[in-house]
Amino acid sequence: MPFEPKASAAELIVYIDFKSPYAFIAIKPCFALEKKLKIQFDWRPLTLDIPSFLGSARLDKKGKISEGKEYTRSTNQWTQVKYAYRDARRYAALNGLTLRGTEKIWDSSLASIGLMWAKKYGHEVVKNYINLVYEPFWKRDLNIEMPRVITDKLAQAGAETEQFLPYLQGPGRIEHDQSQSKIFNAGIFGVPSFVIDNEIYFGREHLPRLEWILTGKQGIAPDISYTAVRANPK
Repeated sequence: MPFEPKASAAELIVYIDFKSPYAFIAIKPCFALEKKLKIQFDWRPLTLDIPSFLGSARLDKKGKISEGKEYTRSTNQWTQVKYAYRDARRYAALNGLTLRGTEKIWDSSLASIGLMWAKKYGHEVVKNYINLVYEPFWKRDLNIEMPRVITDKLAQAGAETEQFLPYLQGPGRIEHDQSQSKIFNAGIFGVPSFVIDNEIYFGREHLPRLEWILTGKQGIAPDISYTAVRANPK
């Protein structure tokens, strides 16, 4: 069946990117909502092309900007990036999460293809993989650009990995690249993004409304809000 960005057998689609701090801090609330409603969301990768809208840059080990061809970020773009990290850290702290700054813009496509592979082995493997990648990556303990690292995390999550590398280098890469173009063309531009009833919602602040929709739209539609989840639901 051809990939459709806004169509799924699941009631709700969730788009994430492992290099996004905002997607990272949405994971616990999303897992908690799945558990509360006893349903399974359709978790999909959206690999953001950050340099296209926020420029590119690399920091050295001391946190200073490394000059060179990778440095294309304007002062205004740096202001946006710094605010985004400060804001994300506030909410990460509410959830007891560690969110460290990054030295560069990571290529998260390997981790995205890993998510696509995990989906072949069921929802619990998907959840395990997401948890196994996200938290150590944001503690800066995981290099998501190394195929061996992604393979190891898939194995730990419960997926078979004997054929993962051929998939990663061949059909998985093709499927990933083609789906990313379709996702963007469908108007889905950031993470976390949610799709329900063919409508797109950007940002975890919409989770109360999504819950309201998923439970039959009883009562008045809730306003947007952010909820801290202090436990780690399984």
